[in-house]
Order: sequence, then C-alpha cells, then structure tokens
Amino acid sequence: MNPILIKPKQDLHAQIIVLGKPLADMSAREYRQSFLPEAVTLVEQCIDELRNQYEIVVIEGAGSPAEVNLKDRDIVNMRTAMLADAPVILAADIDRGGVFASLVGTLELLEPHERQRVVGFIINKFRGDFELLRPGLEFLEERTGRPVLGVVPYLHNHGIEQEDSVSLSEKVVGQSEIDVAVIKLPRISNFTDFDSLSSFPGVSVRYVGPGDQLGVPDAVIIPGTKNTIDDLYYLKEKGLEQEIVP
Repeated sequence: MNPILIKPKQDLHAQIIVLGKPLADMSAREYRQSFLPEAVTLVEQCIDELRNQYEIVVIEGAGSPAEVNLKDRDIVNMRTAMLADAPVILAADIDRGGVFASLVGTLELLEPHERQRVVGFIINKFRGDFELLRPGLEFLEERTGRPVLGVVPYLHNHGIEQEDSVSLSEKVVGQSEIDVAVIKLPRISNFTDFDSLSSFPGVSVRYVGPGDQLGVPDAVIIPGTKNTIDDLYYLKEKGLEQEIVP
C-alpha cells in the first residue's frame, strides 16, 4: 500500500499520484514546500486505516533515514515510524561495501528520540564466508549496543520485482534463441513490465543504453515514458535513433 507515488517526468519535475490517482505535476521544490506539509495528515489516516484492517503493519522506508538536508519535511522513514509509534530496523546493503560505516553513521545522524526506536540491524545481499563477517557483526553490536537480527544471503533470480529502475544496470542476461532488446530510457515507466518475457524458454531480455551494442535483435521494445519528447531527444542525442531505425 503506497499512499503517495512519485513518477519522475524530468530531472526536477514529477507526477504525484495520491491513493492511486494522479494529483498534479510538481517541481521538487513545490513538492517539498507545498505538498509535504499537507501529506502528513494523509499518511496518518492511512496508518489508522491499515491498523483497523490488519494485525501487523510493516512500514518500508525509502532511501536513507538520515538525509539531514531533507528531514525537516520528511514524511517517510523516521517520521512515519513516529506517527505509527513503531520500532525501527535498519537494513543495509553489504554488496556495495561500506556496510558498517553506513549503519554506524546512520545511527549517529539520527536524533536521540529517533535513535531510541532502532531495535537492531539487518545486513542484506551477503555473499562469502560468514566467519569472515562475524568480527564485523561483533564490532557493530558492541559499538551500537544493538543486535544484528539477521544476515540475508545474496539471492539470484529470486523473481521479486525491483523497486527502482536503477536495478536495470544489474540485470544479467545470457544467450538465447530469441533476443529482445529494451531501450533503457532515462524516464522509463513500469520497467518491470518486461520481466515476464524472460520467463519464456529460449527468450532473453537485455536493456540497451548509451555505449551498449544494440546489434541485430529479434525484437526491439521502446518502453513507455513519463516524458516522451525529452526521451525522444535523448535517443537522437545518443545515436540510438539511427540504430533503431537505420
């Protein structure tokens, strides 16, 4: 359940969708100054409605809970936890490195009343020898006084849709009989729509961006976009237009 969805249309503008319906196109500044103060009431109402329907409500954060330049008008992460009077678990991605600095630093940047809500940590995307990780876990627990509640292994091909199109750069596709190329537009919409194609035997789906070779695929898909004109200019600027339509 996502009461407020932001769908980028340009670098500094996005479509704001509230309770599943488009509300308006806003700049980043308009969104923060005009919309967010009113959105707090909406978030509170959604929390109350969910609690009336379900025994357990899990709140997923967005980004970092310690973005000091944005926290004054934050309606996600620690602000939502406070509205719901909920305990907080900090989850961190170890695959990219710096996981201990990330967790300790995040805890340090929280306000004291926010820090009190943190009950422990989860380390995600671990691959390797667990015994080599153990000293780090012991350091983390000793330094923060909070337990590591779990270490989640790196799972390949788990089939769960990704949250953000940034994940397209991580998609690895092998060779198959049928080659489908999807053009990776800057403002691509509903990027998970093409995942189902990969489930068919003999079909591979790859995402083509600047610097990638389009080659001679069996099919080319130009996805939907929240900004058709700017993404068309993007195709021309990067030379992809000439590869798609020789």
